[in-house]
Amino acid sequence: MNAATARTAVTVTTPHSRYDILIGAGLLADATAWQGLPAATQAVIVSNPTVDALYGPALQAMLSAHHARVSRLQLPEGEAHKDWATLNLIFDHLLAQGCDRKTVLYALGGGVVGDMTGFAAASYMRGVPFVQVPTTLLAQVDSSVGGKTGINHPRGKNMIGAFYQPQRVVCDLATLASLPARELSAGLAEVIKYGPIADMAFLDWIEAHLDALLARDAAALAHAVRRSCEIKAEVVGEDEREGGRRAILNFGHTFGHAIEAGMGYGQWLHGEAVGCGMVLAAELSAALGMVDTAFVQRLARLVERAGLPVRAPAMAGARWLDLMRADKKAQGGEIRFVLIESPGHAVMRPAPDATVLRAIARHSATLPEGT
Repeated sequence: MNAATARTAVTVTTPHSRYDILIGAGLLADATAWQGLPAATQAVIVSNPTVDALYGPALQAMLSAHHARVSRLQLPEGEAHKDWATLNLIFDHLLAQGCDRKTVLYALGGGVVGDMTGFAAASYMRGVPFVQVPTTLLAQVDSSVGGKTGINHPRGKNMIGAFYQPQRVVCDLATLASLPARELSAGLAEVIKYGPIADMAFLDWIEAHLDALLARDAAALAHAVRRSCEIKAEVVGEDEREGGRRAILNFGHTFGHAIEAGMGYGQWLHGEAVGCGMVLAAELSAALGMVDTAFVQRLARLVERAGLPVRAPAMAGARWLDLMRADKKAQGGEIRFVLIESPGHAVMRPAPDATVLRAIARHSATLPEGT
């Protein structure tokens, strides 16, 4: 490990918990990364077939020094399986193994595995400890941090779940080497979002280093993951349960979740939908007089350079609005959007339906009905 990829830690502190995000290359094989976790006779590694084949045996061997029994469970791969049926596979395994309330769950994989393992940990025997071991860029910079867990419903993404913080997050940057290019781009969407909502200097840095990130330069990835986690840790520490400021982390997600649900989970990757959603949210911000068109164009260029879509899929206007009214941020049927009040500062506000549909139309190959 060289100086560019040396291990660092970001601490998340909430009113109810405190834990570290460890960041560095080779952490899966670093015994010190696993010290100090809750003692338990049993541990279960939850993963999917692809990730388990790459990293499951090594993690199982490492954890065997801390737990007398370590079993592994593979879940079906993909967002389409983030549902009750797959969640029950975790409970089936825990019960079949005779797991007690001290059993530690390890989520080895991307956002789907992390969200589902966390929800299972929050629910099994009313709560068992769990550790996030994210192996995708998206999970390392976003979904593994902050304690949001859950599953999808056909009418809305992540509509069923719980806030439940992990004991630790272990981000081994070496796992990003095996990430398909499309998944890497999807993760960059969640990196990019931190600039417009909180840190324009970071957005400047991303623009300057995007080619290095796409080339998986170790130093660039280490900085991107660390700075993203620092911003998210600060926001989550201030607002653990999304009662206020934490909602800004959903920039682009109201549009993005509508795309995912409307097109069928798995057709668009989450990061792809968020990337497009950020462009739509920036366009809506401009339509409401908050930012200028130059900002929208700048963000759209960066999203496109990252290999992400900037054109919204064809859906009827009424379908867009129905899906967005099912968003968790909606109140009394009123859609609330995370918008950019000024570059580096986000707010959550409603917007007239007609203005929303016009914003979509400006970045869609097919005009939504009602525009």
